[in-house]
Amino acid sequence: MRISIIPCEAGYYRVMTAVGRAEQQELPWVEKYRPKTLDEMVNQDEVVVTLKNILKTRQVPHMLFAGPPGTGKTASAHAFARELYGEGYLEEGLFVEVNASDERGIQTIREKVKNLARSIPFGPIGFRIILLDESDQLTDDAQHAFRRIMEQFSTTCRFILAANYANRIIEPIQSRCAVLRFRPIARELVINHLRKIAGNEDVEVDEKALEAIYDFSEGDMRKAINILQASASISRKVDEKTVYQVLGYVSKGEIRRLLEMGLAGKVKEARDLLREMLYVQGISSSDILTGLYREIPDLNITEQAKVELIDELGELDFRIAEGGTPEIQLLSFLAKIAKKARS
Repeated sequence: MRISIIPCEAGYYRVMTAVGRAEQQELPWVEKYRPKTLDEMVNQDEVVVTLKNILKTRQVPHMLFAGPPGTGKTASAHAFARELYGEGYLEEGLFVEVNASDERGIQTIREKVKNLARSIPFGPIGFRIILLDESDQLTDDAQHAFRRIMEQFSTTCRFILAANYANRIIEPIQSRCAVLRFRPIARELVINHLRKIAGNEDVEVDEKALEAIYDFSEGDMRKAINILQASASISRKVDEKTVYQVLGYVSKGEIRRLLEMGLAGKVKEARDLLREMLYVQGISSSDILTGLYREIPDLNITEQAKVELIDELGELDFRIAEGGTPEIQLLSFLAKIAKKARS
């Protein structure tokens, strides 16, 4: 980081910090490509329209941003504050972020949040915004104390609550907020965004790799970008195999081979491949179970047999969680596949 000391009036000095180009390039891609404005938000059109209308009127309510992780809740709060207050919104203390998962007790609300809410900020807009990230982690006592603070200091402060699970926020708080719901980001939009990032970073990514990244991220843009960066750190040419290697998951091809051996009744070959996955490649039994769950619908067996196998898979997951030996339980499942194929 570069530090510049600039002389000012009356002998005082102003310290300016700036992130140089090299440091900017070394930022995690999640931060480097975080949306800076509402127009840069991906797949949250209804939320963006609502926030832009609020910006036009400057009548800012308390807001609850609810939705799965990695869908832009925190990023949209920062973008909203930047467009409301200007670029200096953080330095001037007009926007404060509190992570409620770190400080989730009633003392945090009564002391830290209350002190922030009661102070009047400088600037043309007479209130500051406090973002309570992961607010669904607050205890019930903390939420009831927070409800009272929302009423007392609504003239000097507006709150934005970001929550993965809105049902964990007590009803009195929800009724005092405008609720904006964030959706998981659509497959095509995630893939297009990843393709754009890969182009900017001079990384070559094939389509199967992009599809695999989306399958594992399930609409979580933050997770998808992190997987892409981790894969690019191994090779500048990212393929599906690289993605599976980074995640430590078994590839679809190996799971498919395992299932085909079970369908053909090749118990010894299936056992050898299973042992290689567990003890040589170090793949966890839960990852193998996830792979089996994804491949069963594509098996060449009857629909009734598929339903029964998925039911058996649930039982298998429970037995392993209760302490069953993964190898024996998985081999038992493969034997049941062979029995279904013959019936």
